Amino acid sequence: MMKLVLWDIDHTLIATRGVGRELFGQCFEHVTGQPMKQQALVDGMTEPVIFRETARLHGIDTDRAQFEAFARCSAQRHQAHAHDLRERGHALPGAAAALAAVAAMDDVVQSVVTGNIRPVAEIKLAVFGLDTHIRFPCGGYGEDHDDRAELVRTAITRTAQASGAPLRPADVLLIGDTPADVAAGREAGVAVLAVATGRTSLTELQKAGPTLAVSDLQDVTPLRTLLT
Repeated sequence: MMKLVLWDIDHTLIATRGVGRELFGQCFEHVTGQPMKQQALVDGMTEPVIFRETARLHGIDTDRAQFEAFARCSAQRHQAHAHDLRERGHALPGAAAALAAVAAMDDVVQSVVTGNIRPVAEIKLAVFGLDTHIRFPCGGYGEDHDDRAELVRTAITRTAQASGAPLRPADVLLIGDTPADVAAGREAGVAVLAVATGRTSLTELQKAGPTLAVSDLQDVTPLRTLLT
C-alpha cells in the first residue's frame, strides 16, 4: 500500500532568516502602491490569507487579481534573490537526512503542503538542495485554497490521480511546525508529526494534539515509526 508524506516548508525544512518577509514587502508595495508597515500573522497561514490580511492592516481591500499579481511578483523576486536565500537562510538540522530516509523506504511518495505558492516552494527547496525527493505536482499550495486542511485533501487527490492507486487518509503523514499544521492534519484525518523547529514550543505543539511531536528532525526514528 502506497504511503504519502506531506512536508511543510518554512521552519520545518528551511529557515529564510528574514529574506521571505523582505520579498513579501517588496511585492506588497509593488501591487498595492503602499510600503508594508506591518505584516499579518504568517505562521501556518496560506499566502493569499497573509496578503489579504496584511492589506487590511493598511486599510486596503484586495481581490483575486491583485493576489495573482502579488504571486507573480513573489515568484520573480524569489528567483532573482535565490542567492540571498542561500547566503542568509539555511536548511534546518536533519532536514536533508529525513528526506533521504523517507526516499529510501518502499512505496512512499513525498510532496509538500505549504502556504507558499508552488513556484516559490520549488525555489526555496531547490536553493538548499532539498527538492530531489519531492514530487511537486502532487502537493497542495497557497494558490489552491485559503484553508490548510483543503490543501492536504488536494495533495491526497493529486497523488492518487498521479499514481492511479487509491490513497486513504490513514496512509498519509503530514509534517509541520505550527498548531495550524496540526489542526489541518487532524481535520483532514491524517497523522501529524509536529516538529518544534519554528516559533512554537514543543509543549505548545503537544497541546495542539498531533500524532507525535518532536524537537527536530535530527533523529529519523519517530518518522520511520509513524510510516511503518
